[in-house]
This record gives sequence, structure tokens and C-alpha cells, in this order.
Amino acid sequence: MRLPKYDFGAIQVPPFCNGKVMPVDLTEWESSGRVSDFCDSELAYFLKQIQNGFTITFVNTQYIHHQITKSQPNNKTEQDHTHQTADLLFQNLDQFLEGHLHVYPAHVDELVGDLVQSDPSITCFIADTFHTWPETIANKYNLVNVSFWTQPALVLSIYYHLDLLRQNSHFGFHDKREDSIDYIPGVQAIEPKDLMSHLQATDLSSPMLRTICKAFHEVKRADFILINTVQELESETLSALHEKQATYAIGPVFPSEPTKSIVATNLMSEFDCTQWLKSKPHGSVLFISFGSYVQVTTKDFEEIAHGLLLSKVSFIWVLRPDTTSYEETNILPVGFDDEIKDRGMIVPWCSQIKVLSHPAVGGFLTHCGWNSVLESMWCGVPMLCFPLWTDQITNRKLVVDDWGIGLNICDGVKPITRVEVAEKINHVMSGKLGHGLQKEIKNVRQTMEDALTLNGSSQKNFFQFLSDVKTKVQTRN
Repeated sequence: MRLPKYDFGAIQVPPFCNGKVMPVDLTEWESSGRVSDFCDSELAYFLKQIQNGFTITFVNTQYIHHQITKSQPNNKTEQDHTHQTADLLFQNLDQFLEGHLHVYPAHVDELVGDLVQSDPSITCFIADTFHTWPETIANKYNLVNVSFWTQPALVLSIYYHLDLLRQNSHFGFHDKREDSIDYIPGVQAIEPKDLMSHLQATDLSSPMLRTICKAFHEVKRADFILINTVQELESETLSALHEKQATYAIGPVFPSEPTKSIVATNLMSEFDCTQWLKSKPHGSVLFISFGSYVQVTTKDFEEIAHGLLLSKVSFIWVLRPDTTSYEETNILPVGFDDEIKDRGMIVPWCSQIKVLSHPAVGGFLTHCGWNSVLESMWCGVPMLCFPLWTDQITNRKLVVDDWGIGLNICDGVKPITRVEVAEKINHVMSGKLGHGLQKEIKNVRQTMEDALTLNGSSQKNFFQFLSDVKTKVQTRN
């Protein structure tokens, strides 16, 4: 795993109006979802607001910038300025996180110091909430500190109230309580099994939990928090957070045409599935993807593969080379390719939003990463939920229990079975249950669309945020 050189300024917009500069920080670990959130949507969204008097410096790591450029060789950015530091290499996630805690901040400090000395100087700093250094650096250079949260407000609120979870023995103990958690402000009762996977661990000394604890200590000192969610979908949770800190729901953070991104956003080359999809009937194809990072156990993978065969539905399955391990590459059951014939397409990677938006797609078997959930809702595609790690566990609760726009692939207690997989696939793709999910997800899609209209909640929240940032900048000068 790599902690890379910086590439600063994937695009630098010329000074406009009051000449302020808003750096958008992208220094996050190598997840396509997180990169997409910032690089595609956030860049497009912020560039659209230039008339409001902001100049934007877009900050990325050189490694990720190189991967994006390599995956989209024909993509050209308007300007490309590079600020380089030493390339830092790590062998595993724990080493990477230790570097993130102890090595990374100095390089960010160096970069921000250079930007502060530039003309025009920067006045506002936006960074991913999982970073552990924004408050320190923002204070050092007298910058407005904005935390950008790329997961749902429910997950943010749970992390935000780690102190309550500790006080009530639901986190940080070997013998944790197993009763419902009903004391987090703005959050309806939630079961411990629905907490993010990191909070179900007991070793508080692990690099991951130390990173989380430090990051959420830092976020409480941010001037503003932006969240990629919709006010109407998480209103109680957002209201409770806003009482503690200035919080703005501005999602779904998509460019105006999600399938026509203005910049490359993916770390891997994409396979075009359009022609194959055109040959399939409306709503007949199941899309399957487990994201860009987390691995599936060999046993679960085999049951899902056999369940697909039993279901008889057409499908597109994104199979990364490392879906189950870094060593094993021939992971499909013997005879799988021969049996599916032309009703299945297996690709190493593709544009998820393009596939989900195609009318032939009628269901999505997903790991429940937040970008995947948002894209599925935006495209009106019901979900089969197979969460694997971190916030995906809690996102599943929103999709299945709270919004009623998806089903669990299994009950989460007994092992997953091929028969259950086949049954759940057919429930989503056909029958009364599938029609009910379609109806609910259409309502959610309309809520998302309404939020992005001129008088919608996300637009209002975003313009209020811009106004509040300007005011905060003026009070600091």
C-alpha cells in the first residue's frame, strides 16, 4: 500500500471576484469510492459555484492522480501543477494508517504553507473528515476549516458520539452491551450489530481505531461540516448534528450529468457494457459489484456464484482480480462460464453509474458502499444488500430497515446459502416484493431530485454554506 507524492492542482481556477482560494483536499487512502466523491462530484460541484467569488485549488495525491490519468488516457485537465514530496511506501493497511497519523501531516503542512504564500493566498481548507490533522493545520495558517463527510449522516452521528457509546459500554469493552442503543441524539434506536464494523472491534489500540478516534475529536473543532446526503432522508439526525455544529446536507453530490463526468474519476480502466445491455429486456439484468477494495470470503463467493446460476437471471458481475484474495485468480466455480452462456457478463471493472442508469438493469447486488447506495437510489434500482466492512453495515440498515428500498441477501446470522441467494435475487427482480421496492425507490429518487432543484434543500444548504464561509473569512481577516 502506498502513501504517495502530491499532485496539487488537478485544476486551478483563475482568481475571480474577491480572489479567495478554496483548496479541496483529496489526500485519502486508495478507495475508488472516496476518490469519486471528491474528484468527480465535488470538483464539478465547486467549479459550478465560481460565480460566487471563490477560486479553487484542487489537491490530490500524485499516485491517485497518476492512476486516474492512466485509467482514462484521453482525459486532459486544463492545468496541471505538481508539488512533489518523497514517495512513501507501506506494506499493509496498519502501516499505512500509522503513516497517515505520524508522517502525512508534515507533508500536508508543507503544501499548505506553500499555498498560503501564493498569490492569491488561500483562506479556506476543505478536507475529508477521516483525516487527523485539519484542525492543527487550519489553526496554524488561520484558515476556515471545513470537514467533508462522504458517508450518511447516521454514520457521522454514531462516530461523533463515541463518548456516549463508551459511557454506556457499547464500545471499547470486551464484554460490550448487546441491547439497543437509544441515546444518540437524532438517531432512532439501533442494534449493536448495525454499528460500523470498526466499532464492533475491542482493541482500541489498533491503528484504525486510533485514526477514527483522533479524526472525530478533530471534526468537532471544524468550522463547518458538509455531508453528502439529503436533508429529507435523514432530517432528525441532521437537525441534531446542526444543533452542535454548523452542518449542511448538500447531496447527492453528483455532476449535473453523472454519466458524463468532466474529469476522469476512476482508479481502474472501465469496460463498456452498453452494447450487451441493449440486447436485454427492460429491468431484466442484475448488476453485481462489491466495490473497489474489500474482499469476499471464498465460501460466500461460491454461494453467490451458485445462487446466480440457480436464479436464471441475466447479470453483469464486476470481478476484480483480487475479489477473494491477492493470490487466487481463478475463483469462479468449474463450468460457470459454460452454464451462463450469453445471459451473464463478467468484467474486471466498469462505470457503475452508466450500468445502473441503463433501463435493462432492474436490481443491484451491492456491498452497500455509500456511493453505490446513492447511485442506485438516483437510478431507481432496488438493492440486494451484502455489506462487508466499515459503514456498509450501517448503510444496510438505512436501505433495508429505514427506507425499504432493498433486501438483505442473508439474515446475517446463519451462513449465506446459494438457495437463499437465488430466492432473494428473484424477489428483487420479479414478483410483488420487487414491485414494492420499485415503488419506494422511485419516491426516494424524487426526493433526491427535488433536493437539487433551485429551491431544493441541498441547493439552499449549499448556498447558505457559501455565505457562511464568506462571513467567517471576513471575520478572520
